[in-house]
Amino acid sequence: MADSDVYAEFRDAVNMTPAELRAWLDSDESQAVGQKSSAGAESVGHDSGRKIVKILGTKKADLTDSDEEHMRKVVGYVHRHLAQRPDGDVRDTRWRHSLMNWGHDPLKK
Repeated sequence: MADSDVYAEFRDAVNMTPAELRAWLDSDESQAVGQKSSAGAESVGHDSGRKIVKILGTKKADLTDSDEEHMRKVVGYVHRHLAQRPDGDVRDTRWRHSLMNWGHDPLKK
């Protein structure tokens, strides 16, 4: 079972629903951003998004140590990335698209 604090931080950082995140991950914009290990490979953020969808669909009591480790990684990434918000309209920026791969839409209230 995941640590309650980590679980709460994760649920705060990830503001997209599993359906929203799945639809986003299927988009060209999602697949166009992020670091890739090689040409044609899946980006780190895109892989993370798939793991987040799985975690969101898992009961808290059934989460593994690996899930908790990934939840910590997501919280750290979202917090670091939000601190780097660019000026101006971020609606169609790589910054926003990258965050969305990690389950956080900065434009969502």
